[in-house]
Amino acid sequence: MIKKLRKIFSKEKPQIAKFKAEFKQLLNQEKLSKKRFSLDEENLYPCLSDSTSQTGFDRHYVYHPAWATRIIINNKPSKHIDISSTLHFCSTLSAILPVEFYDYRPAKLELPNLKSLPGDLMNLPFESNSIESISCMHTVEHVGLGRYGDPLDYDADIKAINELKRVLAINGTLLFVVPLGSKDTICFNAHRIYSKDQVLNLFSDLELKEFTLIPEYEADGGLVVNPSKELLEKQFYGCGCFWFTKK
Repeated sequence: MIKKLRKIFSKEKPQIAKFKAEFKQLLNQEKLSKKRFSLDEENLYPCLSDSTSQTGFDRHYVYHPAWATRIIINNKPSKHIDISSTLHFCSTLSAILPVEFYDYRPAKLELPNLKSLPGDLMNLPFESNSIESISCMHTVEHVGLGRYGDPLDYDADIKAINELKRVLAINGTLLFVVPLGSKDTICFNAHRIYSKDQVLNLFSDLELKEFTLIPEYEADGGLVVNPSKELLEKQFYGCGCFWFTKK
């Protein structure tokens, strides 16, 4: 750690100089107070990019769980099934109602009201038409690209979507989120980017209850319900949030 810090500090930049000056200032303050901590160079942990005028955040991963949670709370299901969405979502939602989380690489989550179980999106462990409330958010774009150790399969996303549709109950809720842009694209091996038209075609046998966009650029808003064609065409990739139901 010390060698790494010396290497960092050898390139004197304004933020490094500020860090060093503030460390000395805190050492001087310690001398005028009751010593309660070990404060020395051995434990330096430079965080040099957090002093900003506003708190930055990942727009996709803050807004889409907020969108989904509001829908689920309003629907009041007896239980919710989540397929491989961000762990922040299932862990927080489980404070409100029972949640089962399934993942190809199961997570060791231990919380009341939450079950974390192994599950393959290509072969979901549920009967057809059996799930009243299910989500799969920022997940399908990855399947079949090998990123998470799963087999390469160009059409794995179609197979995964067919499984989600199969298990969804009549009048049930499916919350589906993927990267959304103006052009269908694979950024190998990270993810696919979908156009709105492709998503709607893949779910043409379900009913769309709501479509919301998290735009790529902050200036275009947070959660934009029924975004304009012009806004959609601006996106290399924003975040498309789809609420489907089965009739």
